[in-house]
Amino acid sequence: MAEDHRLPRPETRHGLLPKNRAKIPVKKVPFSDRLELWFSTSRRIDGLWIGGMESKDWPGFGRVESALRLIKDHDPISYSRVTRHLDRIWVRLISNAGAHYERRSNACVVDERFVLSETVDEIASTIVHETTHARLEHWGITYEDEVRRRIEAICIRRQLNFVGKLSGGEKLREGLSATLSWCFDDHDYFSNMRFQDRHVQGSIEALRYLGAPAWFVRVVTKLWEYRLANRTRSLR
Repeated sequence: MAEDHRLPRPETRHGLLPKNRAKIPVKKVPFSDRLELWFSTSRRIDGLWIGGMESKDWPGFGRVESALRLIKDHDPISYSRVTRHLDRIWVRLISNAGAHYERRSNACVVDERFVLSETVDEIASTIVHETTHARLEHWGITYEDEVRRRIEAICIRRQLNFVGKLSGGEKLREGLSATLSWCFDDHDYFSNMRFQDRHVQGSIEALRYLGAPAWFVRVVTKLWEYRLANRTRSLR
């Protein structure tokens, strides 16, 4: 029997999608995050908060704005979803991906290195991807281990739909199509353990990016290796 890649349908009336967010328990935003938001440089575009800890003239903010304009000009429906389902686009240093959806702050969090290194098309498609995560969460479909592949597949399909409306997006479409096929390969990339491993490695890379002394990076690496070894022993 073929594997069913569909997700459970949220309860609706007359076939309409729910307008209100599902009642999912949400943890409070950590004090450190609230402090960072408080001191962030920010601006609003169509009610959407865009900001980070960099200065006002940091080029990354302009690239995010260009990505939003691209979505608005080429895919108004996707743009309405961005402004409806997200409260903010938060540019900061993160450890585990180029971007992710943060439910506690209802933000598309984008890594500052990603913003500077990728094309505006890629940034725009990533915002569409993370907005889809937000929509699913608002419908009560949370990012649990057993449904992560299907959730990622849905988000990538939304990216493909958006990128298909751009001129010159063939290379990006090819990459997304390959990633979509890879989602259902036999691997444990989306397991909690692999997420933790990527977080550790990404944290070490972030420390190097920030210019942390080599001795400090070595100490942190040894501490993480020690924790990993203990975790491995406990699973035996």
